[in-house]
Amino acid sequence: MKREAVIAVVDDDESVRETTKGLIRSVGFSAEAFGSAEDFLASDHLGRTDCLIADVNMPGMSGLDLHERLAGAGRVIPTILITAYPNERIRMRALNAGVRCYLLKPFAEGDLLGCLRAALGNGISSR
Repeated sequence: MKREAVIAVVDDDESVRETTKGLIRSVGFSAEAFGSAEDFLASDHLGRTDCLIADVNMPGMSGLDLHERLAGAGRVIPTILITAYPNERIRMRALNAGVRCYLLKPFAEGDLLGCLRAALGNGISSR
């Protein structure tokens, strides 16, 4: 039996965070939102997260730094990075580090959902 995927949204911009969480829930996934990488790391959701959507530019730890920290600790979570400040060097670093998608804000809903479905191509589904 497939279980419901849990998606973590980490973004310091509350409107982006809540809109993204709402979109994810509207297509049947479970979503939790966090205002910082540190909040996500301190949560009890870390062990249940099937996909991470994180902003590249946040105060403290960036989304890419979060992905690399998790990977370095052996917690490989499919990651989608989003950013309003495109940077080719950071995009290449992210993709080389195993990030699944690098999307520019504002992104189309279909683009995010396509990335999400590709990242979850492992038997985990929406309701």
